[in-house]
Amino acid sequence: MPRQEFRDELHAGVEFWGYEENGALRAVMGIQRVRDVVLIRHAYTRPEYQGHGIGGGLLEFLLGRTTKPILIGTWAGVVRAIGFYQRYGFDRVPNEAISPLLQKYWDVPLAQAAASVVLANVDPSTLQY
Repeated sequence: MPRQEFRDELHAGVEFWGYEENGALRAVMGIQRVRDVVLIRHAYTRPEYQGHGIGGGLLEFLLGRTTKPILIGTWAGVVRAIGFYQRYGFDRVPNEAISPLLQKYWDVPLAQAAASVVLANVDPSTLQY
């Protein structure tokens, strides 16, 4: 992520958390409180450390920092990421809810919204959009 984008995300309220080992950052994940939900933002684990529980540990840590519903937006084609979140109890929201939720909680271009999915750790029918 370019430095200016990182600064912009911090200014927008994204809190970044990371996992460091032997002085090297192995993974990073952010949370952003938006209205009545918390968004998981910018979740990255270096490829050589994927599958070692680092991303899951960060996610569990962040899940413990809030009692609000948590939403995750990601690209629809990233099956591995979607499966990762589903293993931690997140469900895909219905297709008709994706665009309204993205418009309500994120600032994404329409083309990106059309290629995205949203996952939630609560019953999707309880979300207001």
